[in-house]
Order: sequence, then structure tokens, then C-alpha cells
Amino acid sequence: MAACALRRGFLSTVSKYNRKHAHRILSVADSSGGLEVYRPRLQCRACGLPGGLQQRRFMSSRNRPEGKILETVGVFEALKQHGKYETGQLFLHSVFGYRGIVLFPWHARLYDRDITPPMSDSKPEPPGAHGSKEVKGKTHTYYQVLIDTRDCPHISQRSQTEAVTFLANHDDSRALYAIPGLDYVSHEDILPYNSTEQVPIQHELFERFLMYNPAKSPPFTARDTLKAWQEKNHPWLELSDVHRETTENIRVTVIPFYMGMREAQNSHVYWWRYCIRLENMGNEVVQLRERHWRIFSLSGTLETVRGRGVVGREPVLSKEQPAFQYSSHVSLQAPSGHMWGTFRIERTDGSHFDVRIPPFSLESNKDDKAPPAGYTF
Repeated sequence: MAACALRRGFLSTVSKYNRKHAHRILSVADSSGGLEVYRPRLQCRACGLPGGLQQRRFMSSRNRPEGKILETVGVFEALKQHGKYETGQLFLHSVFGYRGIVLFPWHARLYDRDITPPMSDSKPEPPGAHGSKEVKGKTHTYYQVLIDTRDCPHISQRSQTEAVTFLANHDDSRALYAIPGLDYVSHEDILPYNSTEQVPIQHELFERFLMYNPAKSPPFTARDTLKAWQEKNHPWLELSDVHRETTENIRVTVIPFYMGMREAQNSHVYWWRYCIRLENMGNEVVQLRERHWRIFSLSGTLETVRGRGVVGREPVLSKEQPAFQYSSHVSLQAPSGHMWGTFRIERTDGSHFDVRIPPFSLESNKDDKAPPAGYTF
């Protein structure tokens, strides 16, 4: 069974994860010893042969980059079906494949429009949004994580590695800054592993936020700087609502974040960022061509935005690379509003269809008196 899973590749292996086997995580490294992820693979100690076949194929002269060798990163652990992962948990991202480490969890409300709910505990539709279905929210765990900087070049075409942005602390109401290698990851995207390295993740904040403690499991605990940074930046980091909807096998997930308020030309400007993930749940190759947004403000304005692609790209979603994730920003001259819309998707035969973006609310914090603090200590 493990042999068949390994032949189907990394993601298929993950979906049929078997707790009875200890899987070693293999990455490609240069001969000088510096670790660089090229293509994560699994090797099963209990089965032996399938892993060997996969390794030989991967290291053939046709597929292996010049001067690269395989090195062991760590050993997979059992997935947590119940409960949450702790601070310091090492993991591979099941979709984007990068190595990371958990900083702390967030408990969000997931509004999944693919599930027909009872009438109670539902999220009402914004004015003018498509459909009239109310959506029930359920609690779902996400994690604030650090991404290993060695993996960033290999995922930059599928997921932004500077997606967590903040308003700057000076007078320019439009100035933003980002913390590279900071991400939000859903519980089901975590593939936990352990490592014998004391610094298994390369990131400028790793040793500022975490310390090695072999008496603990996982063996990395939060420093006071992480706790202080989390508390100080809580309003600008907080993940509270997640919205999801699938149209013709294309699933769109939206997470909005309130960023704060600034004064500009004697008026208040409220800022939000929103993270969007598109996933191709089918076998057909498709490409995102256009976006169409409707933005409603509490002040009574309704704005329409159309354009080619997203963040300057028109990503292809295939079975091999099924997902694309990006972040963008919106500002209103009102403390709340709503957004919804569609993505125009093109099939390989040239035909098109529209994928719905689930409607989501833009809510501000009433007591946002202090600007975000970034990661100054």
C-alpha cells in the first residue's frame, strides 16, 4: 500500500498517510551541506523498496540538479485528528511543500458555503451579494507560522511569502510594510515532523521567538519576545473569520484582516488586507484570467473593480500545482463594509466560466488607538 502511494507522488502519499510507518523527509542539498528544498519526498523505513525506487529516480542524472544530493530533514509524526499543534511544532505545508514552525494558534469561524446549514447561527448576506443562502460558522484552527527562508524561492510563484502586511507608523496613510516568511496555515495543511537539529528552520525571527528545550515536546518553546510581540500586535494579526465556496471544482477561500485606521485629508481611512487561496479540486487544467469585485461601504457607496488576473499574474491551476495564494488590500472611508465577486476562469479549449468569491465583511476595531508595532522589540 505504501509503495503505491509513493509512486503517486508526495501529495497522494500524504492523503493516504499511514501511522504504522515512519517516513523520513528528504530534501535536496548542495554538497557543501547547506540545505535547500528542491522537491520533498518520502521514504518509508518499514517498506524500504518504494522509497529506494523514488530516491533513485529522483537522483538520476536526468532529474537531479548539478551538485545536489539528498539529505534527511526529519521524521514525520502522526497527524493530529483532535486537539491542536503546539508552539514549536515543525511541519511541511501539505499544499505548498515548504518547511515551517508553529508560533501560536488562532481559533477562527469558518463559513463554508458548500455546506447547507440549519437556519440558526448563520452569517447574513451583504446587500447585493450573489445568492441568498445564509452560512453557518464553525470553529476552525489556524496557525501563525514562520516559513523557512530556504524554501521561499521555490514557492514564490504559487504563494506570496510577504503576504502579512502592516500599516507603517508614520503619517503616510498608504505606506505598508511586510514581515517576510510569516504565514497563516490551516490545521489540515500541517504535516508534522520532528528533527534533531537545534535550529531546523532558517528565519531571522526563529531564535528571537523560540528557544531549544530538549525536555519539551516539541523541543522549541516560546521566548518572552514572542509572547510580547503576539500581545502587542494581536489586533493586527488576529484571524477571526474564514470564508469558503466552490464553483465547478474551483474552491476559493478568503480571510480578511483589519489593519487599522489612518487620517487623510481630514477624513478617516480604514484599511484591510485579505488573503485568497484558489484550489483546483478537479483534474482539468484551468487558468485565472480576470477578477471582478464589488465593494460596498457602510457610507453607502458601491464600487466595481475589474481587471486582468490577480497581483499581476494569471496563474494556471493543474493537478500537479493545484493551488495559488495571494494577498491584497482595500481601504474604505467607513469603519465597515462588504466585498464579493467572481474570478473568470479559462479552460484549455478556450471556454470560460465564473467562479464565485464568497462574500465577506470588512469590520474594524472600535478602539484602535495605537498603530501596529511590527516586530520591533
